[in-house]
Amino acid sequence: MYCVKRIKDDLFWVGGTDRRLALFENAFPIPRGISYNAYLLADEKTVLFDTVDRAITEQFFENIEAILKGRSLDYVVVNDGSRDHTAEICRKNGYNLLDLPVNLGLAGCFQAGMKYAYQRGYRYAIQFDGDGQHRPEYVASMKEKLDQGYDIVIGSRFLTAKKDWSMRMVGSRLIGAAIRLTTGARITDPTSGMRLFDRRMIEEFALNLNYGPEPDTVSFLIKQGARVAEVPVTIDERLEGESYLKPLTAASYMTRMLLSILLIQNFRKR
Repeated sequence: MYCVKRIKDDLFWVGGTDRRLALFENAFPIPRGISYNAYLLADEKTVLFDTVDRAITEQFFENIEAILKGRSLDYVVVNDGSRDHTAEICRKNGYNLLDLPVNLGLAGCFQAGMKYAYQRGYRYAIQFDGDGQHRPEYVASMKEKLDQGYDIVIGSRFLTAKKDWSMRMVGSRLIGAAIRLTTGARITDPTSGMRLFDRRMIEEFALNLNYGPEPDTVSFLIKQGARVAEVPVTIDERLEGESYLKPLTAASYMTRMLLSILLIQNFRKR
């Protein structure tokens, strides 16, 4: 029996709960099991945001079929050199798969998705993290803003809230100041991982730019004439796990972004 929840007119929660699991990543106790927040957008295109563990796939597929009602799911899985049998599982089940020969990192994986979107005529492409922090219900307001004539819309945590003074937020302030200094644009959340791109940006990333979706690339695109806006969003805390940006890696990342925006941008080409 399917179990779904309508979030918006065409957006549905189709996830599930796995109560058999006792440890997350075989390390962290989860006495009440774990929930998987997957969402299905049933618009002109049908899009699945996130998936679930194979242990509850029967329930998951029942949920999807109940919403699709015979429509096909337009999707692609980009396997970026993972070692968790993703490619094997996709092939076994006939899933639409882009299997990258080596781990290309964020930039390569992102561009592979953009090429797929470009080749199939997508008008919009959205980027957000796969750890459950970004809420799909903000997609509608981001699209509404994009349709007002913008090329990129960023989901910002700080349009209506203040940043704290942690090291990461100090870095965010510095990156935002560097973008404003070099482009004149005010971006309150330059390191946000939630961004919506229009058809022109899809084509730009697919055919011209061999760069990842990072703040320095956004700065570069603004200099090339891209119109960028922000909409307020709330980003949830991780329920489990932790960011790969430890203090040293975060400092290194912020330094690279600042050097790129302030110096390297002057020599950057498509």
